[in-house]
Amino acid sequence: MLLQIRERMMKKSSPKIVMVVICLGIFVAAMDQTVIYGALPDMMTSIKLPVTRLDQASWIVIGYLLGFTFAMPLVGKVSDVFGHSRVYIVALLIFLAGSVLVALSTSIEWLVGARVFQAIGGGALVPVAMAIAGELYLGKNRAIALGIIGAAVEAGGAIGPFYGAVIAQYWNWQWIFWLNIPISLAVLVVVFLNVRSNARVRAKIDYLSAVLLAVALTFLCMGLSQQFGNENYLQKLIGFLAVGVVLFVLFVVRSLKVSEPLVKLSAFKNIVFSMSNLTNFFVGAALIIAMVDIPLMTDTIMGVSALEGGLRLLRFTIMLSLGAVVGGFLCKRFGYRLPTIIGLIMSSVGFLFMSRWTLAIADPQMTIHLFVCGFGFGLVIAPLGTAVMDSVNQEQKGFASSMVVMARMIGMMIGMSAITAWGMEQFHLATASLSLQDIMDTPQKLTDSLLALYNNFFLASVFICAIAILPAIFLSRKKKYSHN
Repeated sequence: MLLQIRERMMKKSSPKIVMVVICLGIFVAAMDQTVIYGALPDMMTSIKLPVTRLDQASWIVIGYLLGFTFAMPLVGKVSDVFGHSRVYIVALLIFLAGSVLVALSTSIEWLVGARVFQAIGGGALVPVAMAIAGELYLGKNRAIALGIIGAAVEAGGAIGPFYGAVIAQYWNWQWIFWLNIPISLAVLVVVFLNVRSNARVRAKIDYLSAVLLAVALTFLCMGLSQQFGNENYLQKLIGFLAVGVVLFVLFVVRSLKVSEPLVKLSAFKNIVFSMSNLTNFFVGAALIIAMVDIPLMTDTIMGVSALEGGLRLLRFTIMLSLGAVVGGFLCKRFGYRLPTIIGLIMSSVGFLFMSRWTLAIADPQMTIHLFVCGFGFGLVIAPLGTAVMDSVNQEQKGFASSMVVMARMIGMMIGMSAITAWGMEQFHLATASLSLQDIMDTPQKLTDSLLALYNNFFLASVFICAIAILPAIFLSRKKKYSHN
């Protein structure tokens, strides 16, 4: 009976309806990547994690990035083998189950594990949605459809922090994830009834490389997140980093040997491809600091609500989105290099202003600083993405598009781990001389130390953006298309 209904629905299905629904799914998945930024203070309070343990809280963010990075390059080929609609539905079910587990979390370990599981489903939705769109539309319409999917991802990421802050302000943070259930179920039903599975193709899926890369990144992040002075600091640092490096080398060796590798390392011989992804790596490392610390700083030491923190970050993300549009036009007119370097300089200047924020910072200064920093990041999105795509041949476009996202997310993971550990080390050194009685008698001392911590985070981001300019110099002055 159900299959008969499905067959009748498929005969009447409209590509436009399918596009709207699959875009809704990836919009929610992308939103869940950033949704916790506005709700992170409430989440930390709920699981009894003090603000002085930002190194542990950072794994709530890193966990989702890790799961997303694991799924994205792998699932595109998996869906070719097992069917796009089937894999999309399975990914949606994983995302739904992960959302339930996150909402039920009572400890940092449970929360991080649930976020990783949820992200595997969320990360899988993007490449499968692109594959479904590729089947629904041809020619110029296909390019438009893929652009709409990209816009859905960017829109979800931009709106996420504000959405999370609103839910946390008026209900509680768990409702962010409970609300994923009806949306996911609605998308699941429409996809099941309207999207026919594609003809399966025979292909080798390199599961081992995906596992090697994910575990290598996990150990590298664990190593970089170790703080000086902690018990067995040096042993843990060397041990985790050594395991991570060995696993990454094994990943590279395997990628060079297999006939259908997860990551085509030969593409990195192209200087534009390599430098674009390296620049994107540094962009991710700096961007994650802004996305996490702007609302966290607002909520923890400035004494305003989570909603206000979300509104402040919304100013940043709105300008990021606007900058992305302007960056696309500048890229078309001036090539990859100029808009990328201008954007990185603007973000550096914005972070420099933010590193000097005091508790008395107010508008219009705060808004101007956020606008400058966010617009700068927006300017680099189109040039870097276009540079990567234009530097490979037609058969590698799908791989190149996934590398654009992967490079930025890996940068976010590594940057979040290393900078948070460094910042917390500076914080503990600054507060080491304070006794519990000192903190109770003069809480302003602790607040001043936390303010210095956030200022240090923003200052570190100034240098990261400056470093990112170096590989950006190697990008082509004029936009060039590869015909190889």
